[in-house]
Amino acid sequence: MELSLSHCYITVHDPDEAIAFYRDALGLELRTDVSAEGFRWVTLSPMSQPDVEIVLVEPHAGHPAADGDALLRLVTKGSLNGVIFRTDELDATFEKIRASGAEVLQEPTGQPWGVRDCAFRDPSGNMVRITQSGAA
Repeated sequence: MELSLSHCYITVHDPDEAIAFYRDALGLELRTDVSAEGFRWVTLSPMSQPDVEIVLVEPHAGHPAADGDALLRLVTKGSLNGVIFRTDELDATFEKIRASGAEVLQEPTGQPWGVRDCAFRDPSGNMVRITQSGAA
């Protein structure tokens, strides 16, 4: 049996701001943007992984109001797990994202566990880490 990743979710409070960040700053390709029943199904993919779709989901989509409210508070505080991308050009990627106005959490740095990475917050507060491909 073989498994492969198909979709993963990132909770965002404003899909349009999130699209601008993930498409324009990170360079992901917008795959789907469909509105239905008051919510949107928005997916993006890295160009090098077109079979993997990242779903930008609103906190209240599919949740009771109280749960959606709690999720919104957590995402805006930056309390949810983020996402980690990999690039072969960390410094250039960092500069492109910084130039977009994204909040920088960490400039490119070597980590004790052997990777070199940087970190940003997306417009909703999620941490986005970018790791250098190959040797640190």
